[in-house]
Amino acid sequence: MDIDLTGKHALVCGASQGIGLATAQALAELGADVTLLARRVERLRELVPTLPTGKGQTHGWIAVDSADTDTLRAKVQALVASKPVHVLVNNTGGPPPGPVHGAEIAAFEAAYRQHLIANHVLAETVVPGMERDGYGRIVNVISTSVKEPLQGLGVSNTTRWAVASWAKTLATELAPRGITVNNVLPGSTETPRIEQIIDNTSAKSGKSRDEVFQKMVSEIPMRRFARPEETAAAIAFLCSPAASYITGVNLPVDGGRTRSL
Repeated sequence: MDIDLTGKHALVCGASQGIGLATAQALAELGADVTLLARRVERLRELVPTLPTGKGQTHGWIAVDSADTDTLRAKVQALVASKPVHVLVNNTGGPPPGPVHGAEIAAFEAAYRQHLIANHVLAETVVPGMERDGYGRIVNVISTSVKEPLQGLGVSNTTRWAVASWAKTLATELAPRGITVNNVLPGSTETPRIEQIIDNTSAKSGKSRDEVFQKMVSEIPMRRFARPEETAAAIAFLCSPAASYITGVNLPVDGGRTRSL
């Protein structure tokens, strides 16, 4: 099975921690040059030297807030002008928890800009290079809420569905060019995001953090949260040559929690 990414260049968003960082490490292990994209300059500077370089890769970073669309576009345009991107991993932290009823319009606008619009800007910027070099993989890290809305994540549920629909449409349009577009749907994963959800649920319900944690785990058939590396492995496969005939799919990585097909 061909999973070698030597000679390919991957741009990984949200790469300063959690699933994004684990994905950057996995892609580098497969031989890709990796550019980390996140907001914190010092964190990115610390992380780049830790990425595997066993296949002679060179890695880099871009510090930008994905909600700043103009700066995001400009910085990635500068990147692809010197080094085309063959693998794009769209990954951004979710909107704050809360019900959809009563949510402010500004919350939807901010979430759409940070997720849907940022993803679109990045894809539009990197696809020409993918076409020229004959290799393209776009993977969007979304949520299992694409299949089953999650309680207390109203704005997030709405935004994730929009991204999934955009990705499915893009997959159909880019398929004739040999570029694949897929979505990975993480379940509860050991990241700062899950800690935020636990804290929010605990505060609203009056239950202890341990009670909230135990209830969440009990709803997962595997009876544990995912490790970021487990989700990263699925993303890395979809980015590899072995996944060349897989496009337009929503792949849950959730320990069996999603009950729908």
